[in-house]
Amino acid sequence: MSAESSGPSRDFTYWRLRFRAWRGGRPFWAGLLTLVGGVPIAWLPYAEIKIGHLTMAMATTAGAGSLIIGVLLVTLGLTMWYHHIVRIFAGVASILLALVSIPVSNLGGFGVGFLLALIGGALSISWAPSEPDAPGEYAAKSGEAPPAGDEPVGGPEGTGGTDHMYVTDTSVDANGGRNSAG
Repeated sequence: MSAESSGPSRDFTYWRLRFRAWRGGRPFWAGLLTLVGGVPIAWLPYAEIKIGHLTMAMATTAGAGSLIIGVLLVTLGLTMWYHHIVRIFAGVASILLALVSIPVSNLGGFGVGFLLALIGGALSISWAPSEPDAPGEYAAKSGEAPPAGDEPVGGPEGTGGTDHMYVTDTSVDANGGRNSAG
């Protein structure tokens, strides 16, 4: 038996780069702030703080409401990470829950949970996925030719492909108003 591994080494740099790529394709910071904002909102109404022999309970009449708001904020934070398609809904919902937590949950977790959830929701709404590189940018970055299939259908510009007078982004206007659906 050999002490060497048969596969490639999975060192810290490998996992760091994988996490960086995963984080780049979703509203990571928005989800993290929303998730962390839900913790004090859910925890503080049930906390008992001991100062010497004095026990201070933060319990309110709306303890169940605080727990529900906190759990929903944690769930919305995870939703922003794993289902980033619904990021706008999750952002609006987290902002609304943060606002509702002010009267329900000890001023929104003493302001900490409120501010974190509010900023996380705003970041989620404002986040947009990055667009893929254009063929010219790909060649400039990597020093090689772009992958096949990146060239327009009519051939390179300037050649005798199609009439470029009617070429637009919509299929109705493409090719002089005619489409090739049939």
